[in-house]
Amino acid sequence: MIRALLTIDDVSSRITPEIVDYLEEKKVPVLMFAVGQWAEGHPDELVYALKHGIIVGNHSYTHPHFSELSFEECVKEIEKNEEVLNGFYEKAGVERRYRPFRFPYGDKGGDNKDALQKYLSEKGFDKVKDTQFDYPWWKEKGLDKDIDTFWTFDLMEWNIRPGSGFTADDVIKRIYDKEPEDGAVMLRENSDHIVLLHSHDETEEMAPGYYKLFVDELLKNGVKFVEPEFI
Repeated sequence: MIRALLTIDDVSSRITPEIVDYLEEKKVPVLMFAVGQWAEGHPDELVYALKHGIIVGNHSYTHPHFSELSFEECVKEIEKNEEVLNGFYEKAGVERRYRPFRFPYGDKGGDNKDALQKYLSEKGFDKVKDTQFDYPWWKEKGLDKDIDTFWTFDLMEWNIRPGSGFTADDVIKRIYDKEPEDGAVMLRENSDHIVLLHSHDETEEMAPGYYKLFVDELLKNGVKFVEPEFI
């Protein structure tokens, strides 16, 4: 069996409720990460996700490269979005039980990495369960110790943009790639994953229903999507 936690970054957007409805129909659990200013631009869409029981984590307020910021600027990005998310949870009438965090671009802050990990730990952010991973590189990179939520497999559908030459077919090829340049082999039997997808209106314009296409492909190959767990 192949087990995977589906994570979706960059909520909310116009299509976020459509994604929520599709995942509910397929009985696929999901952990979402919101960018504060984008959530403020699509407030009803984020409230919709929360009311449907989805855990929404912190993905910064403006989605910057954290390695280009001072430590103080990094903290401001995180804390400003904490205020935004607390407001949305309150508006939705939902208790905020978990507070996972994901760095934009997977950029853990460069020289400030250790200080940021200490900050996340001291502030009580929740670490997604990763003790099931058997990838040597996961421990070599210290991901087993980091508080933030990284991923084992990036669908990279965010590359589907005008002029990029990257298409939905390229995403499907990635799913079947047995020797990926980075990350883990997606369809290795008896493996565990954190899968990265995005809620992007721009991708929907280029490849309508993209999230259905890719999740369906994983389901077709026996991937079992699991509920978020924290340690």
